[in-house]
Amino acid sequence: MPDRAPQPVERQLPTEESRDLLALVRDMIQRDIAPQAAAEEDAGHFPRHVFSLLSESGLLGLPYDAEYGGGDQPYEVYLQVLEELAAARLTVGLGVSVHSLACHALAGYGTKEQQREYLPAMLGGGLLGAYCLSEPASGSDAASLSTKAVRDGDDWIITGTKAWITHGGVADFYTVLARTGGEGARGISAFLVPGDAEGLTAASPEKKMGMKGSPTAQLHFDGVRVADSRRLGEEGQGFAIALSALDSGRLGIAACAIGVAQASLDEALSYATGRQQFGRPIADFQGLRFMLADMATQIEAGRALYLAAARLRDAGRPFSRQAAMAKLFCTDAAMRVTTDAVQVLGGYGYTLDFPVERFMREAKVLQIVEGTNQIQRMVIARHLAGPESR
Repeated sequence: MPDRAPQPVERQLPTEESRDLLALVRDMIQRDIAPQAAAEEDAGHFPRHVFSLLSESGLLGLPYDAEYGGGDQPYEVYLQVLEELAAARLTVGLGVSVHSLACHALAGYGTKEQQREYLPAMLGGGLLGAYCLSEPASGSDAASLSTKAVRDGDDWIITGTKAWITHGGVADFYTVLARTGGEGARGISAFLVPGDAEGLTAASPEKKMGMKGSPTAQLHFDGVRVADSRRLGEEGQGFAIALSALDSGRLGIAACAIGVAQASLDEALSYATGRQQFGRPIADFQGLRFMLADMATQIEAGRALYLAAARLRDAGRPFSRQAAMAKLFCTDAAMRVTTDAVQVLGGYGYTLDFPVERFMREAKVLQIVEGTNQIQRMVIARHLAGPESR
């Protein structure tokens, strides 16, 4: 049987600049990310040095304005970079997505003065961000969050606990949603909180089944004082800001999911074409050939779906429904593809000697973060049939 080693994904990129950018990313992956990925994940090591390198290379602010240190890249390019990073190591790909999410409120709703003061360091100055919406008792029902921000002269005093915070305890800044008014969505505002603010502490990182190199922790705000100049948008606008950020963030998760799925297919294909049983490669057997075909089809469909949504966003058109569809489909596909990859490798797939068991554990969290897939179905249905009757 001829050699069928996996080849790099053929990408349709809009400019020569974006093609050069992807070549830079692939070179960095091969040199600085992929060789250490398995060992560092197994050890639970957070690769802060990689994020510093990404920042120095202009890769932490790709979808934002060059005026403030961003890359001025369309979302369809940014997401394909995310996919490549996630295929090499999900801790890195998801980390870049979370950082971009943390920058969204300031870039989209901050004043010009705020953007000039804070964005350059966030986009290309070596800082790393985190996004603080969820709480121990407020996950999918984000509008019921209870962390409070009380006005005190020209400052706000923030008190409460945030949960499931990616980069919790290691981030340099946090975009925090807190209650400044009454109950419900209209009583929430957004703040940019420094990572070293007095009264801000992180709990021990959660012990997770996957993504062990990415710290996820609760954050405790014990009377954290934040200047009003760090409030983003108008008072009471925070929930709308959060939803806007999540629409874009869901596309990031979709791209990461396809990256993990692609890495799994590559491993399965490499193994199936090299493993001999009954005197021939196991990829000769129709049962496995059909599995590989289905895996590849799901990946291509997911990639097309997230890119279609990204192009709507780039064109300034509504994309919320398509973002929810992309997040739902791509993460469910990643779970199926990674599970099938373990099956293709048989007993070896269940061992730490091959990366597919890690990919399967990592894929699971993508069905949960930034809105569970059950929430995505609710979002899609509301776009189709209108709000639920009360």
